[in-house]
Amino acid sequence: MKSAFLFPGQGSQKVGMGKDFHENSSLAKEIFEIAEDSLKVNLRKICFEGPEEELQKTENTQPALLTVSYIAFKLFEGNLPDYAAGHSLGEFSAYASANTLEFSTAVKIVRKRGEFMQDAVPLGKGTMAAIIGEEIEKIKEVINKVDGIVEIANWNTHEQVVISGEINAVNKTIELLKPKRHVMLKVSAPFHSSLMVEAERRLSEVLDATNFSDPSFPVVRNIDYEIVRDKDMAREGLKKQVSSGVMWYPTMKKLMEELEVEAFIEFGEGRVLTNMTRKIARHLNRGIKVFNISNMKSLEETINEIQKT
Repeated sequence: MKSAFLFPGQGSQKVGMGKDFHENSSLAKEIFEIAEDSLKVNLRKICFEGPEEELQKTENTQPALLTVSYIAFKLFEGNLPDYAAGHSLGEFSAYASANTLEFSTAVKIVRKRGEFMQDAVPLGKGTMAAIIGEEIEKIKEVINKVDGIVEIANWNTHEQVVISGEINAVNKTIELLKPKRHVMLKVSAPFHSSLMVEAERRLSEVLDATNFSDPSFPVVRNIDYEIVRDKDMAREGLKKQVSSGVMWYPTMKKLMEELEVEAFIEFGEGRVLTNMTRKIARHLNRGIKVFNISNMKSLEETINEIQKT
């Protein structure tokens, strides 16, 4: 049975994340210590105690999610996957787990990435909205009629697309589209849009100065759902990802249909990817198994279930 490891992005964080791992594993303590030494930030306090406003700051959210995902991966006792994928920030977690980036390096980079993304656009200029129940082609058609910057930021499932851009352009798109449902996202900037080009430029300089290695397992990257097997392709994908859309639905469709993956394990806080994976599988009529590892209990349950298969 082919497997894919999945790593979540922003939106999965919550106060208390990683605490159970930390209380029950010396390895988890060690990884948190490495992260804090690298960042010079009390990451454990932010993760375990919050307050939520502090954890929600992009420059804190990104290293927090990466650290907890990496711990979950390192505690897992299974074989390496056939493939991996990470949603936005989660792509860094995938590469850290695949030894493309050293963990201590990755955690510093994602904190800078968060700072660059936050600084790229003045507060109050951009926004994001999730469109639910509309075909992506119809959304693209409407976007093309709107003045100003509005773009596809995340193609999450067959029925959920996130748009990002200037506030007026995003609002006009929703007005013209008249979707069955939409949700304005509580974000501080229009992520994964061309308004992030300055963040991409600054991050590219950091990534060019960073040592990359070929991944120890293939990673399907966000920008074009191509399979990454070498370090240069990994670096280029991470650069472009900041201002490009996260093509999650095509990534999962490729994993399920073309690559015939039947077992998916989400590593880290929340169940966002687990839930989306199940929805996509039902839509594609694929019989799959989905697991989630976010604490010691779910780690044990996943290991036990996989041993049965």
